Amino acid sequence: MSKAKIVQLILDKKTEEALFKLSKYYSIQPPQIVVGTIKGKRRTVYAVYVQRESKIYCINSDIFYNPFIVLHEFYHHLRTHAGIHRGSEKHANQYAKDFINSYNRVNFSE
Repeated sequence: MSKAKIVQLILDKKTEEALFKLSKYYSIQPPQIVVGTIKGKRRTVYAVYVQRESKIYCINSDIFYNPFIVLHEFYHHLRTHAGIHRGSEKHANQYAKDFINSYNRVNFSE
């Protein structure tokens, strides 16, 4: 799995495919991802992972195609399905940054 390719899929508006590939790599079921909000989070976050639904809610379509936010929320899904606590926001941010940095290295080296 190439981190840069995952980012490119999201930028190419193939978010579900990116999540499918990531989930396959980690041998877990992919989360659903939808544009929508949940009560209590409508104005406070761009996206949220709801563990009991195994679903990522994005506030709008711009967020649906934002690699950093999608990967951040996927990290919470991954941690949940690994049988480990959801993980900190700091770790979720670092997970997403690793993908973005990989993408930037590939694109800036060409």
